[in-house]
Amino acid sequence: MSHTFTLHRGRLADGRLVDLRVVDGALTEVTAVGPGADPSARGAGAALGAVDFDAWVADGGAYRGPVDLAGRLVLPPLVNGHVHLDKTFVGAPWQPHRSGATVAERVAHERDLRAEVDVPVAHRAAALAELLVASGTGLARTHVDVDPDARLAHLEQVLTLREQLVDVLDLQVVAFPQSGIVTAPGVADLLDQGLRLGADVVGGLDPAGFDGDAQQHLDVVFALAERHGARVDIHLHELGAAGGEQLRLIAERTAALGLHGRVAVSHAYGLGTLGAEETRRCADVLASAGVAVMTNGPAGPMPPVLLLRERGVTVFSGTDNVRDAWWPYGDGDMLTIARTVAYQQGFRSDDELGVALDLVTGSAARALGAAGYGLLPGAPADLVVVEATCAAEAVAAPARRTVVRSGVPRSSVATTPVSVPDGTDAPEPSPAAPTHHPDDSAVGQGLRPDPRLTPSRS
Repeated sequence: MSHTFTLHRGRLADGRLVDLRVVDGALTEVTAVGPGADPSARGAGAALGAVDFDAWVADGGAYRGPVDLAGRLVLPPLVNGHVHLDKTFVGAPWQPHRSGATVAERVAHERDLRAEVDVPVAHRAAALAELLVASGTGLARTHVDVDPDARLAHLEQVLTLREQLVDVLDLQVVAFPQSGIVTAPGVADLLDQGLRLGADVVGGLDPAGFDGDAQQHLDVVFALAERHGARVDIHLHELGAAGGEQLRLIAERTAALGLHGRVAVSHAYGLGTLGAEETRRCADVLASAGVAVMTNGPAGPMPPVLLLRERGVTVFSGTDNVRDAWWPYGDGDMLTIARTVAYQQGFRSDDELGVALDLVTGSAARALGAAGYGLLPGAPADLVVVEATCAAEAVAAPARRTVVRSGVPRSSVATTPVSVPDGTDAPEPSPAAPTHHPDDSAVGQGLRPDPRLTPSRS
């Protein structure tokens, strides 16, 4: 028998009040509610013959009649545009953090920890994926280490996990050269094999600053993308003119191969250290080539979100590292990341806070090339219902949310609160280490990194 019901009076991120018709786990209609309707009016749900949303959730969605959302914010699944499932220690015993002054030192520490942690990658990756799903993420891009030590072992386990999660999480997999390409013999071939195994995206890492030869590094990355029809996502941590030059090189390769909309640069800290005019020029180059930029709200230099968007660049967000050798914090919650980015960028107005939400929903889906994303007729009834009246409130104020999959409530969770002093400034990059950036996302935990230290994220 067909299971048909309507979720009445839900508030979309753009402010519209709508009814959502669900048939057998799919959205069939999204209909605007009259402009005079008051979602908070007492008895309005009863007048519709609808049960209260909380009662429906408590019943496990078994009730087959109309349900009253009473103006709650309704979002499509959240999007985590950058995570490292294979690196996490979630699901394993606690591992004390080991600091390093450079990316190379941190890579070496991670390699040592890999040998010490006896919980398989598959188990830890699944544990973190479970946290993502429970907090409302339905689409994620995970970077997976491919290097001379791990070779394809991590990738194979995450590809298997992708198949196991297919009903709850759409997972894009990046073959990521954490130990470099030029400086790591055999990695180019391993990346090629990884793409043949089923990786969706070819990654890169600091072509000049880490690998020492930007042209050769990018030759390999873009040749593999062209050969396999893969997307590209390159980690770029370098600051100043060096970072700007590599962004231009990436944009040139993207345009030359016609990869508009298929290339992303993760972090792009250099965009936060260039002069205003140079930043605008760089933004225009990225926009023209169709290169997206990912930021997770680092405590140091970061891309200027609003300026990039105004110039036509797609900007999106991800958690990056979650409780691993690079970073001991995190729970995978994308609303917390949206709030962190908003805080770091000094967002105050409702429109600006709405931008932060877009970084973890629509813009992130666009950057990842997700077709049919959104609350659209024909799409699965996968929703995140937030105890908020608008997009700005969902970002600014921690609130409970309910995750709905195929029209059935699956989990209710609270957003991690952010406790930060108002008006404080992020630390400046250390002059003693100009090619590396301060620890990221400390604000997301209510902490500030010591500005004298510049440990890098992966």
